[in-house]
Amino acid sequence: MKYLLGIDLGTSGTRSVLFNPDGEVIAAKSAEYPLSQPQNGWAEQDPQDWWEAAIATISHVVRQSGVDPRQIVALGISGQMHGLVMLDEKGQVLRPSIIWADQRTGEECEDITRLVGKDRLIEITANPALTGFTASKIMWVKKHQPDIYKKTRRILLPKDYLRYKLTGDFATEVSDASGMQLLDVPGRQWSQEVLDKLGIARELLARVYESPEVTGHVSEEASRLTGLSQSTLVVGGAGDNAAAAVGTGTVQDGRAFTTVGTSGVIFAHSSKIAIDPKGRVHTFCCAVPGAWHVMGVMQSAGLSKRWIRDTLCQVEIAQAEKLGIDSYDLVDALAAKSPVGSNRLIYLPYLMGERTPHLDPDCRGVFFGLSAMHQRDDLIRAVMEGVSFGLRDSLEILDNMGVKADKMLLTGGGAKSAFWRQLLADVYARPLSLINSPEGPALGVAILAGVGAGVYKSVESACDALVRPSDAIRPDMGKAAAYQRFHRLYQQLYPALKQSWQELARL
Repeated sequence: MKYLLGIDLGTSGTRSVLFNPDGEVIAAKSAEYPLSQPQNGWAEQDPQDWWEAAIATISHVVRQSGVDPRQIVALGISGQMHGLVMLDEKGQVLRPSIIWADQRTGEECEDITRLVGKDRLIEITANPALTGFTASKIMWVKKHQPDIYKKTRRILLPKDYLRYKLTGDFATEVSDASGMQLLDVPGRQWSQEVLDKLGIARELLARVYESPEVTGHVSEEASRLTGLSQSTLVVGGAGDNAAAAVGTGTVQDGRAFTTVGTSGVIFAHSSKIAIDPKGRVHTFCCAVPGAWHVMGVMQSAGLSKRWIRDTLCQVEIAQAEKLGIDSYDLVDALAAKSPVGSNRLIYLPYLMGERTPHLDPDCRGVFFGLSAMHQRDDLIRAVMEGVSFGLRDSLEILDNMGVKADKMLLTGGGAKSAFWRQLLADVYARPLSLINSPEGPALGVAILAGVGAGVYKSVESACDALVRPSDAIRPDMGKAAAYQRFHRLYQQLYPALKQSWQELARL
């Protein structure tokens, strides 16, 4: 029997999952680590925490499974995108990783746009300069920490740092590299033009592979620490959303998924490259060789719900702990007491600024229409509705680009909530389905590993065999019509407040 390992390096923790060739989970383990915010709008993590979490989870899975390590033929790594890891000549980390949620690089984005040209930047990288992307982080270190930049010999993404620790190889792959803003996305290779204009040396970057390609194998040192065999192959893997696409079977035209995690994503597959000239949604290379994906990203999806829970629901958190249940189940029960539209209360989910569709690091969260009549129930439901409205914004942009989503899947932590699943179907006014595996990103990179090791013929055929959607969750069209009216008002609020947010940021 051949087994496949999927490793998902997330923002809150790392999860390692061992699968058999039928996609069944044999063993799994997660480990958490902290997020540092040394200043308002900053977000950093220690790459050593990622490596220690990987060692702990991989070694646990190998022991728990009882599988001969030589039968684990290949592994793939999924990772949070856009993070900056800088290494010196000895391969040592020079500073904490500036991760995707960090918003410090507004000036650097202006510099990148000026140096490359707004339209040319979108033509090459398929995206405008964004604070979350890696290029602006590199430029920030170059400007503010020149001594560190001078010592830098390698620049890696989070999952590719983990690959380096597992194999000793400096490699990346097209889906994650697309989010650095240094890749020629139509050409699927580093853009020498962008690198030259930004003054970034090509030799700092890793070799680019397609996602199912083999990039190396487990090193002797990593074998000793994790229990894996040195014969285990390591493939390119994928950025978290591209990995989730494979894990949900979103690998053919007409298929899309919504992720409600810390951030929120609308992701659609496209066999032809489609670029929004306004840069409101991202176009990246996807994990299927020769194909792309288009996605809208919101910064504070599940984060908004966690914030409202932690702020207003301490009683429910304590009660859930006593009962041995998920506190979010009690939070959902409160939200369900409020009617559609939350008694005319609208929430703007911009706790960490916003990407799609506004590309604005300065905007912040708002409750609009708050009155003395509103209760906790209304505030909680308004948060869930506001996040759903933000996701619908992305869906409408994709529809207008001709990237149609005939089949919409739902994944991420928010997918566990039956209440939120139905709410999303009502806001979208279209059916949603779940998948038969909760291990989306880990399963996705395990499938990529299987393709690289010859266990599967192709990504598409593996997904057809392994991924099974649930029965559709159908919208209540009466509620959908009501949400249409609330969504129109929601869309009017950002333009009305944009200048005020800029003034707030300057205070």
